[in-house]
Amino acid sequence: MSLQPPTKLRTLQEALGAKAKREPRCRFHALYDKVYRTDILAHAWEVSRRKAGAPGVDGQTYADIEAYGVAKWLAELEEGLREERYAPQAVRRVMIPKASGVGERPLGIPTIRDRVAQTAAKLVLEPIFEADFDDAAYGYRPGKTALAAVAQVHRAVQSGHTEVVDADLSQYFDTIPHTELMKCLARRISDGRMLRLLKLWLKTPVEETDARGGRRMTGGKKATRGTPQGGVISPLLANIYMHRFIKAFRCHGLAERYGAVLVNYADDFVILCRRQAHEVREIVGRWMTRIGLTLNETKTVVRHAWREPFDFLGYTFAPMYSPKNGHRYLGACPSKKSVRRLKANVRARLRPGNQDPRAEVVQRLNRVLRGWAGYFAYGTLTKVRHGLDHYIYERVRDFLRRRHKVQGLGSGQFPVEYVQGPLGVLTLERLPRVGFAHAPA
Repeated sequence: MSLQPPTKLRTLQEALGAKAKREPRCRFHALYDKVYRTDILAHAWEVSRRKAGAPGVDGQTYADIEAYGVAKWLAELEEGLREERYAPQAVRRVMIPKASGVGERPLGIPTIRDRVAQTAAKLVLEPIFEADFDDAAYGYRPGKTALAAVAQVHRAVQSGHTEVVDADLSQYFDTIPHTELMKCLARRISDGRMLRLLKLWLKTPVEETDARGGRRMTGGKKATRGTPQGGVISPLLANIYMHRFIKAFRCHGLAERYGAVLVNYADDFVILCRRQAHEVREIVGRWMTRIGLTLNETKTVVRHAWREPFDFLGYTFAPMYSPKNGHRYLGACPSKKSVRRLKANVRARLRPGNQDPRAEVVQRLNRVLRGWAGYFAYGTLTKVRHGLDHYIYERVRDFLRRRHKVQGLGSGQFPVEYVQGPLGVLTLERLPRVGFAHAPA
């Protein structure tokens, strides 16, 4: 359950959003003083505390702050912002395993102080820019979900938009040009202090640890591209810059000229056309170059949905056949990569040598299964869920067989009825689904 903002903050957000909607050309000039308002910082702390997370370069944890005194800590942050002495600390970069299980990806961890300050700024700015955002954008927005984006893609291909520009942007979050992004921000913000604060976050250095354990700094004042690594404000800034592309899509009439439907989620997007998708791809490539971004030439391809499957947000869209009547249709189902990731996750929790209490093992496994089924609850699911339930049963049975030193397969001692019954392992086939007409908006 999301944390609801207090009444005064909600009233402010509603007023800012209404004014932005009513006056598309309005530039807001009194915003910075809202960021350090006591009630807003207090709510920002609660939001950040609920998300938890590791400490930044200063090593300060949430427990440390609570021991020091949250009210005193927030008062010091408020004073620093009010007197414009606040300066963000470096972002700690760590490498974490990729979801695919192959290789690593960088993760930026700001300090808790910077997370709270960015959350406060986001609470103030988001309603203003939400008034401008297009319905085609689904990522990191209130009331929008990835599953809703999946459903929109499915609706489009089913209604005849079957020529698909399957796009891939090269390192979008790391390549957004600062100068152009600041221009986008200034179209709605005339408050110089707020713009200065946002620029400080864009110029925050990144602290990295090399193979020998030494530390080095990258980015900082000389940086000209990228949004704050791991920053709370980063998704909003990324959406603001992506809006520039979506606005061009609307203004140049691609929907009318090519029967094109755009669906965007953060740095992922597809364009589903009725005709001439190759021409749309060339147009989009030129636009991206003009705004300082790059389409990945090898991964951005045009596909025909009736002949070639394509993936978006973990789902595969492809021709399928009804087992009841053999009818051919364009369906959506979890992608092979998404299935592989779940299997890897299951194996990790049932690894040999795991001596945790059985009830805890089942609880953690069920948490994974419930989360996966909650997202992959849309489209054609029966075959995938059935296959995964069989796979999960076999892995659980092997886990029990090893733990109890049972010879053979262990199917007699640990039948499926026991694993999915008294032991309490969830079955994906019994978990809720989302119907086509009832997909979240």
